[in-house]
Amino acid sequence: MSNTTPPFPEPGSTVPDFSMPASHGRTVSLHALLGHPFVLYFYPKANTSGCTKEACEFQAALADLHKDGVTVIGVSRDDMPAIEKFAADHGLTFPLASDTDGTVTEAYGVWVEKSMYGRKYMGIERATFLVDATGHLVQAWRKVKVTNHVAAVRKAIATLTLQAATGG
Repeated sequence: MSNTTPPFPEPGSTVPDFSMPASHGRTVSLHALLGHPFVLYFYPKANTSGCTKEACEFQAALADLHKDGVTVIGVSRDDMPAIEKFAADHGLTFPLASDTDGTVTEAYGVWVEKSMYGRKYMGIERATFLVDATGHLVQAWRKVKVTNHVAAVRKAIATLTLQAATGG
């Protein structure tokens, strides 16, 4: 691991604790999610093209994910008004959480140095974490490319569901 890449949870490890305000007046926390697997995905900015596509793809898969007992939470450093607008503009019913102080993005190692047009700046690396019902990381995706990403997450969830059903 390079010195510029923050540590993030490794598969099998307990994920960092969190509690954040979320869309539609909700609060999301690790404590409340324990007992069911969940997807925690980090996106750079509400209402941008890639973030919108990713959120809409998770929304489209939500009914199937819920059948598997999986909750989806999106996280950005946007403030709640921006997140509420994003949710309303695109009919997003799953929680979109606000990490304005950066505690959670830093704990998950997704607050990184980025570069665009030669300018370096700090921002959220698009990443997704699949967490089991006990709060342990099953799989992490870093530097996510939006196309086909939700399908890859669903495939990992199907494997997790099969293992749980067979006691493996």
